[in-house]
Amino acid sequence: MRPFFKTWLTICLLMPLAAHATNREQRLPNVNGFTPKSHASAPSSKSSKSKTTTLSSKSHSKLVPPMASKESSNVLSRAVNVLGTPYRWGGSSPSKGFDCSGLVKYAFNDVAAVDLPRTSSEMASGHGQKVERKDLKPGDLIFFNIKSRRVNHVAIYLGNDRFIHAPRRGKAVSIDTLNKPYWQQHYVVAKRVLPKEQSQMRVVQR
Repeated sequence: MRPFFKTWLTICLLMPLAAHATNREQRLPNVNGFTPKSHASAPSSKSSKSKTTTLSSKSHSKLVPPMASKESSNVLSRAVNVLGTPYRWGGSSPSKGFDCSGLVKYAFNDVAAVDLPRTSSEMASGHGQKVERKDLKPGDLIFFNIKSRRVNHVAIYLGNDRFIHAPRRGKAVSIDTLNKPYWQQHYVVAKRVLPKEQSQMRVVQR
């Protein structure tokens, strides 16, 4: 057999085998159905973050009772949105922290008809209408005397015996309940400082 013809025959026999091996190798990634995706985790991470934010805002909105008036809802929303802000004596902003009266001033800041003094004792002495505990409504101010006979602490009533306040040094803006013996013991008075709704005033005038 001539060398040229022998070489040609060898090439003809080996080419189909090589092509088959190449095709088989190319199909291997699809054998187990797995296709790597370098960005597969990115969307889920973003979705998780978005979901967390949504849940957080929803949980805050649930703290504002549906029976609250528009103005009281705005007040409560401002207070609830700063939950977790550290206590700071003299503080009245989310960036600097809050003391009890600073939180109240901040929450009522957008209510044009309400101009509250800076301290809890001044708020209790001459502002708003006195309210019995059984008649409390969302947005009312409740006052306590802690380690003193005078009023020295104020909170905003949320409804269902709950209130939001800036407790003391080392704590943060939080929600508590009037059902606790401690707060029952130190409860002094409640005041309604929000103006009556226009619809209610018209009914009275008629």
